[in-house]
Amino acid sequence: MRNKSVIIEAKDIGLAIELIELGARLQLLEAETNLSRERLLKLYKEVRHESPPKGMLPFSTDWFMTWQPNIHASLFMAYYRFLKSHTKLTGLELIIKSYRMYLDQIKRGGMDTVLSLTRAWTMVRFFDASMLQMATCRECGGEFVAHAYDPTRGYVCGLCHMPARAGKTRRAAEAAASAAIAAA
Repeated sequence: MRNKSVIIEAKDIGLAIELIELGARLQLLEAETNLSRERLLKLYKEVRHESPPKGMLPFSTDWFMTWQPNIHASLFMAYYRFLKSHTKLTGLELIIKSYRMYLDQIKRGGMDTVLSLTRAWTMVRFFDASMLQMATCRECGGEFVAHAYDPTRGYVCGLCHMPARAGKTRRAAEAAASAAIAAA
């Protein structure tokens, strides 16, 4: 019996390390492993060389509705739904694999990571609780994260109907300023 508990604890430690490396918050680690808070704090400090961020997890579906987070959340959900229907992955394993695919795509595109693992995990929970749904864009046919029970007939995504300030980030402004200086 002792050997079995040691094996389970070793699996939890390995899972916790993987989650910490992917940027998981402490609350996610507590929910998904059987390790004590003290053990998780020590692991976090060993892996990240810093204390975990403080504060509560985000608990609002509204963050997923803003322009850039919606695009990233929708990309993650496309991977998640594909893997769910075409593999035997379930639960946290499915979330981790989907998140890794999201990160790979973001890196290949040279973009900043907008969706954290903790937000992805939370979003899946929102879907499971019927707080979010997917809506199909009438213009491009893509599927995007939307509030549950919002009417989706005639839905137009943030890519087909970009907000006026979309893409006007500080980084884009700095790049434009650097280009202007270099041209002068």
